[in-house]
Amino acid sequence: MKIIPTDTWVDIELFQNDLKDIDQEFITSIVSIFKITAIKKEIGFLFIANNNATYVYGCEICKWLSLQHDPKRPQQINILNDKKIIQVDSGNEFVVVLTDDGLVYLASSDDSEWQTYNTLQLISTGDDRFEMIACGQNHLLLLRQDGTVFALGDNNYGQLTGNSDSAYDTVVNTGLNNVKIIACGGGHSLALTNTNEIYSWGWNMYGQLGLGDTNERRKPSLVSFPYDSFESPIKNIVAGAWHSLFLLEDGQIFGCGYGQHPINDNEQDAKVPTKIPIENVQSVACKNSFLFSLALDHSSHYYQWGRKNNKKSVPLEKLDGQLKSFAAASAIVNKSPITFGLTSTFYTYESNNPLSFIELFNNPDNYDVEFIIGDKRILACKCYLKISSKYYSQMFSGDWQESNNRVVIDAYSYDVYYSYLRMLHTGQIQINQFNIAEFIDLANCYCDEQLMKHCKAFIRMDLNEWTLFTYLPLISKYKLGEISLSDLL
Repeated sequence: MKIIPTDTWVDIELFQNDLKDIDQEFITSIVSIFKITAIKKEIGFLFIANNNATYVYGCEICKWLSLQHDPKRPQQINILNDKKIIQVDSGNEFVVVLTDDGLVYLASSDDSEWQTYNTLQLISTGDDRFEMIACGQNHLLLLRQDGTVFALGDNNYGQLTGNSDSAYDTVVNTGLNNVKIIACGGGHSLALTNTNEIYSWGWNMYGQLGLGDTNERRKPSLVSFPYDSFESPIKNIVAGAWHSLFLLEDGQIFGCGYGQHPINDNEQDAKVPTKIPIENVQSVACKNSFLFSLALDHSSHYYQWGRKNNKKSVPLEKLDGQLKSFAAASAIVNKSPITFGLTSTFYTYESNNPLSFIELFNNPDNYDVEFIIGDKRILACKCYLKISSKYYSQMFSGDWQESNNRVVIDAYSYDVYYSYLRMLHTGQIQINQFNIAEFIDLANCYCDEQLMKHCKAFIRMDLNEWTLFTYLPLISKYKLGEISLSDLL
């Protein structure tokens, strides 16, 4: 799968106002969530529950699928039974689902051009199998497993390619090959190749194609970066309604289009890729119907710029508060949280310590030890870790050589170890079905009673007839005999 998740986890509590009427038992069964939004309109939600079934919730989305909306209970999409969903995206009045067998399904409103007739319709392309999708406001890109890009939908600005009419029922071959990531803005398209080249085409009123002008393009055109120092590989590409963003592996971020001179009051639009003044960026987010952008740096700070709430442009600014996700950051900018793709949900567990030492965590300006996990690293201060953890107190004492400031971790994944170290600095941990096994093992190995307490609490909350056989091995292996199965009998 080529897509890079924007949010690893999203706190389900962010959506409590939207989901307040749903039965609590179902709420606790949600493992992944996607909020379906359109221009100035919220359509509903798509959920993956812990029985691996796919559900939708909301009057609009239920109508699109000939389902009866029930305020207390989301409706199951039977056609997706026994299928694993790996990506969900949406545009104006339509939503698209990609399954792990490479099939793409689309549903739309009665008023749209897609004409899916109140069903989740399979996009038929013979034997083709896809590994990524990207939605514009009225068009769709599909990345075939061999790296070929296809398009579907509106072609008024050439966002499909060529001078042909719009195509809502027949896929169009864009002619692009060897592609690894695709993205769609409001009316423009982007593709990143395996050779580190970016191609753009479609609508270009604000210079969002990054080609030095505001002329639309009806075929993919190579984007040039006007910087001699540009040597880093491109990590990700994303697009908003009127702009595009390019994230480099070295943490630099470039933007073009509306609002991409975020500190220049006289000329806010950028017709070529322009450096956004944020360093050490690890992830970016924007969406095809919104004019603002979000970025997260390696010190866990979120930033926003562009235009929010349909008001005037705002300069680049750091968002206040201990934000845990792009969805949480979007709630500050947009007044209502949105999701940037299908993302796992978590339930937050907190310690009794209200203090946060986040400035000491993963700070490139202040660290004396780095944890190496694969090709990634996490920065920390030994002194603080020794105070906060008995395990680290022993690790950094005795025979530990002060000149050795690197610790290689090969027993745990980057995301889990990052979350654990962050917990030691903030008192908060994010637990879900996908990381619980690693967290329990880490808690057991590091003799961390607080983390083990949180893991047990999560299992108690999530234990039901569907998850029983997932948790039984953990209960047995780590001797969690105090967790009762009586509620299931």
